[in-house]
Amino acid sequence: MNPDKKRLYLDIDGVLLTTKLTRPANYVIEFIDYILDHFDCYWLTTHCNGNSNTAITYLSKYFDVSALQKLKQIKPAHWYSLKTEVFDFTTDFIWLEDYPFLAEISVLKTNKALNNLIIIDLNRKDELKNVIAKLVTHLK
Repeated sequence: MNPDKKRLYLDIDGVLLTTKLTRPANYVIEFIDYILDHFDCYWLTTHCNGNSNTAITYLSKYFDVSALQKLKQIKPAHWYSLKTEVFDFTTDFIWLEDYPFLAEISVLKTNKALNNLIIIDLNRKDELKNVIAKLVTHLK
């Protein structure tokens, strides 16, 4: 963990990869470069529940070796039933997710952390480019 950087938790499907006709999202490499430069990044995805190798293996079908080397810098997170179990609500963090469960949204609301969630919709034009702009404001 880098104490100087805010934590960022990252889903894969619907965030880095499209969910229909699965492929890397537009601007995904620029997005990966940005988050790795500015955040302490953690996988928060069913493809990596405590083991980054499973995420990298899954992503190897969609990314080249150079991109995979970058993605290997992202650390694993572990939870049991809700992804919100990984959050330390006494610290500032960002969670990038395409489809949070209602129970997870409820946990965020209870802990006054709903603003820490950025819901990704890759159907919107230039979504990851726009998310980078949102992340810039979170760092100010």
